Amino acid sequence: MVGSRNWVCLACFVLAACGHAAATKSTRKPAPADEQIVIDLASAPTNRFAPDDAFGAVVDGLQHGRVAGTYTPANIAALKRAGLRPIAYNLRSELGIEAWHWSEEGQWSDPGHAQGYWTGSDHPRKPVRTGWGYFLPRRGDTTDQANDLGYSRIDDGDTATFWKSNPYLDSAYTHRRARPQWVVVSLPAPTAISAARIQWAQPYARRYEVQRWTGADEYDDEGRWVPFPRGKVTQGSGGDQILPLGDAPRHTTYVRIFLQESSHTALPGTGHDPRDALGFAIREIGLGTIGRDGAFHDAVRHARTNHGQTNIYVSSTDPWHRSSDRDIDTEQPGFDFLFRSGLANGAPILLNVGAFYDTPENTAAQIRFLAARGYPVGEVGIGLEPDGQNIAPEDFAEMYRQTAAAIRAVAPRMKLAGPGLQDAVSDTWLDDTPDHSWTRRFLQDLRARGGSGDLNDFTYEHYPFDTPCGAIDTKLRGADRALADGVARLRSDGVPATMPLSLVEYGMSAFSGQNAVEMPEGLFGADMVARFLTLGGRQTFMLGYGPEQLFEPENECAGYGELMLYGQDARGRVSWHTPAFWGAAMLSQQWAMPGHGEHTLYRADWHAPKTSLTDAITAYPLRRPDGRLSLLVINRDARHAHRVGISVIAHTGNRATDLRGPYELVQYGPAQYVWQADGVNGHPTRDDPPHQTVAEGGPIVLPAYSITVLRAAYP
Repeated sequence: MVGSRNWVCLACFVLAACGHAAATKSTRKPAPADEQIVIDLASAPTNRFAPDDAFGAVVDGLQHGRVAGTYTPANIAALKRAGLRPIAYNLRSELGIEAWHWSEEGQWSDPGHAQGYWTGSDHPRKPVRTGWGYFLPRRGDTTDQANDLGYSRIDDGDTATFWKSNPYLDSAYTHRRARPQWVVVSLPAPTAISAARIQWAQPYARRYEVQRWTGADEYDDEGRWVPFPRGKVTQGSGGDQILPLGDAPRHTTYVRIFLQESSHTALPGTGHDPRDALGFAIREIGLGTIGRDGAFHDAVRHARTNHGQTNIYVSSTDPWHRSSDRDIDTEQPGFDFLFRSGLANGAPILLNVGAFYDTPENTAAQIRFLAARGYPVGEVGIGLEPDGQNIAPEDFAEMYRQTAAAIRAVAPRMKLAGPGLQDAVSDTWLDDTPDHSWTRRFLQDLRARGGSGDLNDFTYEHYPFDTPCGAIDTKLRGADRALADGVARLRSDGVPATMPLSLVEYGMSAFSGQNAVEMPEGLFGADMVARFLTLGGRQTFMLGYGPEQLFEPENECAGYGELMLYGQDARGRVSWHTPAFWGAAMLSQQWAMPGHGEHTLYRADWHAPKTSLTDAITAYPLRRPDGRLSLLVINRDARHAHRVGISVIAHTGNRATDLRGPYELVQYGPAQYVWQADGVNGHPTRDDPPHQTVAEGGPIVLPAYSITVLRAAYP
């Protein structure tokens, strides 16, 4: 087994981070440097951080039955060697349009039928070892951001099912005028539409409009939602209606049912819970034309699968569900398992909770449970990827406020984070209002209702490249610019300069590919985390915390791979390291000192007058608590080594002087790791720990595609 022979070396590497292992000594006289890294200690620091707060990892949902097999004591011990101490507990159910059962014990709002709105027990009798998501039978969206197993009930061809909007967006809960809700039908191509068939459930819409989108695409600034000539209804009465929309068909790709006033009626026999009568509900929608024979010709495909039906998008979904709706394909580590197994590293976690597909009452019970158990929660993140699910920022702000209020009621001093954006650059979709910034509108609505104090930390994800294909080295060299542009966009969109930024997930791409298990991902992770901290970021959480198998790529050009620290054997045990593991370990244990000591980060510039790759080298200098100067250097040049000199500007107005040796060098690159592509059986043929030497001084050689840490004493 490739990985087994390296455990002794791995132990030496970790010990070396604490100064207990000897390193080889280089006696060769260095050649002159063609390039120079200038460390600027004279200017103000770019940031200060503690490694045990800054370098973290994500624990997320897994396939059914995999939690116990993945997070064994041996595997957890191996994961800890990466030095990623804080854990972000992400919620796959929130991405999959599912309700969250963080405990198997709890209470239904309709206990006689084991259905309704679920609130977990804050004092369960049994240990909470596993959590589950529950499909929402009133779902409106065709697709989701998780396993994508569900489908819309608006065009499933079954009039016994229906979509219903979230009752918590009704004025009964918002205490202001209810926001309009909507259904968007996305036709595969411009289609002639002159009639709509709407089969209403309860509550139906008394006032609504049927509209078409005039833009060239869904992000067209000139696009507008225009009512069909006869598309405005002011006295709706529910039932099954065929609505003529005009004398002549209009060609469009997107049709919206814009719901403005609810009937506030409920289905017979369901009037026990007031939430049943809040919002809007539709059984089926058809769009098309009325023929000469008076028959309605439907252009919408109706099916009980997401790939068989016309795509539907909705503004929100009712979190009502039944005991039979459990998603048996996905499970989450339960909170007792998370904390008692050591997976949480004994540190306060960032707990991400549901906001749009859960209830504030269930979230409050969850917080009470964790407090009663004495489990450390440093921060609660509200929501995940609302922008990616086309949720209106104002609707999300409302649910954020209600969830925050429920949390504050049981934990008044809890720090709150959000909204967990899919990307820093986030624009609204199919929107004809003047401001398309999702972030700015969310913050403005939160502020207008006095909720800005409930957002202490702005969170988002960072996957700069949609496809892990093409010239990966070129993408790698452009990644730091993409990160800086994202941070700048957030600040320009209104995130205060004083508000911390945290990355709740990161990677080169959200899609699997071979580069994720090769050098590019290791270089990207180390470079991105150091760059994010340089830009003032607070925390980073790496996705892929755990041994994993290789997955078939969604893009054939990408090859087999997956974001992960370790590969696994047939029994799920840690087998071999990925470069992402070594990149994380070098950050947390070589560049920085493990622990809570304050590290001061400065700026460094790379000068290379004779190279054509002007963005090949990045460098990040640290002042560590032990007084040593530590320099992280990434060579993103896939083909060439670079010989660089190291100099320091110590005081304002002084010239740079050469850094004196001796200094310790730790280097990791293709000499330590070689990948053998073999489909799902791909594996490294070389998997060695970073190489350590002691240099007397002078220039150093940065191998192609490598990570280097240099440490030296400096007054």
